Amino acid sequence: MRKVFLLALLVSPIALAQSVSVDTNSLMRLPNSTSVLQLERLDVADYGTLLIPATISQVSIDELHLGREARIAIVPSASGLQLLVRHAQLEHGSQITSRGAPGTHEKPAKPGRDLSLRINSLNAGELSVDARGGAGSQGYAGLDGANGEDPGCTWGSAGRGANGDNGGDGLPGAAGAVVRVELPQDFPSTKIKVWVDGGAGGLPGLAGNPGKGGQSKGCLVYRADGGDKGRPGLEGQPGVQGPAGSVTVQRL
Repeated sequence: MRKVFLLALLVSPIALAQSVSVDTNSLMRLPNSTSVLQLERLDVADYGTLLIPATISQVSIDELHLGREARIAIVPSASGLQLLVRHAQLEHGSQITSRGAPGTHEKPAKPGRDLSLRINSLNAGELSVDARGGAGSQGYAGLDGANGEDPGCTWGSAGRGANGDNGGDGLPGAAGAVVRVELPQDFPSTKIKVWVDGGAGGLPGLAGNPGKGGQSKGCLVYRADGGDKGRPGLEGQPGVQGPAGSVTVQRL
């Protein structure tokens, strides 16, 4: 059962909570009516996810436990997030994600959210942070060419099919985040995994198909020559990958 005990009104700029628990295989979102949140304990059970909204700029946690494949997922935002942890216990496959959002035809891809992570005491087989940029959207598909005009059986000439349109270019991927990690001196560097790659460029738009040439229909003895089909369009160009972010590791 989730247990959230707020000690201050959620409309306050700083909210205090004794304990936040996320059940196995469930998703919980922190309130978005505060910018700073202080927790005595955060427990995300196996395969659970805690979502930190864009409005929160700082989260302080005394005791953090992430179960197997558990996630802290940070919503993209133009402003960075500070995550301050006194003691953390991270199980196998757990991860902190600060990834950007993929783009659409109407909106560009969003970059990974800049993250400053400080853990004073860490017990984990691995610290995994994914702060890659969002992928660009695929280019528009080219329109198919119109079919040519049909002739009669003994009169008229068949129309040529129209050419297909070219596909649009894929949109660029977004930048990876700027990540700063502060960890205990004795935590091995080989166990620190941080990804800040730029998002993949969008796939090229598909080429439009050529229109068919006009053809006589229902003719028994005579048939006028059919028209040529049009030319297919060209496939668009793939989008460019977004620029990579940066990683700084500071020892406490």
